[in-house]
Amino acid sequence: MEKNETAGSGTGPVKKGIDYKWIVLSITTIEMFMVSVNGSMTLISLPAIFNGINIDPFTSFQYLLWVLMGYSLVTATLLLSFGRLSDMYGRVKLYNIGFAIFTFGSILLFLTPDKGDAGAIELIVFRLVQAVGASFTFSNSAAILTDAFPPNERGKALGLNMMAFLSGQFIGLILGGILAFFNWRYVFLISVPVGILGTIWAFLKLKETSLPKRARKIDVWGNIAFVAGLTIFLIGITYALLPYGQDPMGWSNPWVIASIFLGVSLLIVFPIIESRIEDPMFRLSLFKNRIFSLANIAGFLSAIARGGVMFLLIMLLQGIWLPLHGYSYESTPFWAGVFMLPLTAGFMIMGPLSGWLSDKYGSRLFATSGMILVAISFLMLAMLPYNFDYPIFAIALLIMGLGNGMFGAPNIAAIMNAVPPEERGVASGMRSMLQNSGMVISMAMFFTIVIVSLTHTFPPELSVSLMNAGAPNLIAPMIAIPPTGSLFAAFLGYNPVRIILAAVPQSVVAAISPATIATLTGITWFPTTLAQAFMPSLRISFYVGAAISLVAAVLSVMRGSKYVYEIDGQNSNPPTEIPEPENGSDDDMSE
Repeated sequence: MEKNETAGSGTGPVKKGIDYKWIVLSITTIEMFMVSVNGSMTLISLPAIFNGINIDPFTSFQYLLWVLMGYSLVTATLLLSFGRLSDMYGRVKLYNIGFAIFTFGSILLFLTPDKGDAGAIELIVFRLVQAVGASFTFSNSAAILTDAFPPNERGKALGLNMMAFLSGQFIGLILGGILAFFNWRYVFLISVPVGILGTIWAFLKLKETSLPKRARKIDVWGNIAFVAGLTIFLIGITYALLPYGQDPMGWSNPWVIASIFLGVSLLIVFPIIESRIEDPMFRLSLFKNRIFSLANIAGFLSAIARGGVMFLLIMLLQGIWLPLHGYSYESTPFWAGVFMLPLTAGFMIMGPLSGWLSDKYGSRLFATSGMILVAISFLMLAMLPYNFDYPIFAIALLIMGLGNGMFGAPNIAAIMNAVPPEERGVASGMRSMLQNSGMVISMAMFFTIVIVSLTHTFPPELSVSLMNAGAPNLIAPMIAIPPTGSLFAAFLGYNPVRIILAAVPQSVVAAISPATIATLTGITWFPTTLAQAFMPSLRISFYVGAAISLVAAVLSVMRGSKYVYEIDGQNSNPPTEIPEPENGSDDDMSE
C-alpha cells in the first residue's frame, strides 16, 4: 500500500489508492497517445497537406522546415518555464490547460482557411499553438505520474506511458496514410474528439498532490534570459539551413551569426542569474546529484543521436529505396511508414519491459545496454548500400527500437526518483526541455551534413547521369534547382524530373528522344542518381549518431547505488539509500 502524501497550499490531503494511480496513468496515456498520433500523422501526410494547400514542392523547404522544427522549438523553450510554474500553481491545473490548448490547436489546423504561402504560414502558426499545449502537458506528465506511483512502480508506469506514445506513432503512420487519401484536413480532425474526451476526464479526475508549502516568486529575469536565449539560438540554427544569396545554406547570413551569438550569450548569462537569486526556476543544485545530472545529459545526447537521423531514414526510403523497388512517388509516404514499423515495434516491446525491470534491478544496466544497442544499429545502417536487402535494414531498425526502448523509461524514472516531490515539476520540465532541444539541434546538425554534402556532390552526379541518359540539354535547368529542392520534392512524393520537364520550354523537351524521357521520368533514374550523392552524407550521419550514443552509454554506466526521495507526512526526508540487489546488478547512484 502506498504512503499518503499531503498536498500543500490549501489543497488538503489526497489519499492516492490503487484506483487513483491507474486513473492518472490512463489520462496521461490518452494525452501521450494523442500527441504521438498527431505527430506521426502530420509527418506521413505532409505530401497530401502541401498538395491540399497548393504549395510548390521546390519552394516549400522553408515551410517544411518550420512545420517539422517549429513544434520542437516552441516546446523546448517553454518546457522549463511551464515546469516551474506547475510547481508554483499546480501541475494538474496547468496539465489540464495544456490538454485543452492542444485540442484547440487541432481544431484550428482542421479549419485552415487559406492556400498557398498564406495557408502554409497558418499551418505553422496553428502547429505552434499545439506546441504550447504540448509544453504544458510534457512538462507535467512525468511529474504527475511520479506523484501517483510509488518508487517501485514508477518505471513500469513510465514504460506503459512510453508504449502508448510509441503505439501512437505506429497507428499514426497507418491512419495518416488512410485519412490523407480522402482529405488532408481529416489528419487534424481525428485528434479533436480524443482531445475533448481527455480534457474533460482530466478536469474531472486529476487531483493536486504536491503543491509547495511556501510561496515562490516568478523568476522574471531567469525566464527572460532563458526563453529569449534559447528561442533566438534555435531560430538562428533553423534559418542557417535555408539558402542565403548564392550559398545553399545560411551559416554565413549575418542575421544567423548574430542570432546564434546573442542566443549563446543569453544562455551563458542564464546560469549566472540562477545562481544569484533566491528562488530560481532552473535548479542548478539538482545537478549536484550525480544520477540526475548524468541521466539528463545522457537523455540529451540520445535525443541528438536519434532526432534528425529518423527523418533521414524516411528520406532514404521515400526518395531512393521505395521508388527503386517499384513504388510510385505518390505512394512512398505511406509505405515509408509501414517499412519503419520494426523501429516502433522495438520501442513497444522493450519500453514497458525495461521500465518494469528497472524498478527491480535499477536503471544503469538497461540505460547503458540500450545506448550500446543503438550505436550498433547505427553502424549496421552505415554499412548498407542504397539498394539494400530489407530484412537486414529491418533488423537494424528493430535493434535501434529495442535500444531506445531499453534506455527511455529507466532513464526517466531515474531522473524523477532523484528529486524531492516539490521539485518534480521543474525537474520534469528540465528533462523535457533538454530532450526537445536535442531534437532541434539534431535535425539542424544532420540536415547540415546532408545539405553540405549534396551541394558538392549532387551537381556533378546529376551532370554525368544526364549525359549518360542522352539528355545533356537538361543539365542547366536541373542544376539550377537547389539540391535540397530535389531532395524534398522526392520526400513529398513528387518526381522532380516531371516537374522540371513541365517547366522548361517545349523546344528543349522536343529535342529529347521519347525513350530518354521515359527513362528520366521513370521511378528508378532519379533515385539512383540521388543515391550516389546522398549516401556518403547519410553514412557520416550514422557514424556521428553511433559516436554520440556511445558517449551516452558511458555516462549511463557511471552510476552506483539507487535512491529515491520518500514522503513522511508533510515533510520530505533526506534521500533514502536502497542497497544493491543481492545478485549484484547495477543500480543508480547519488552523491
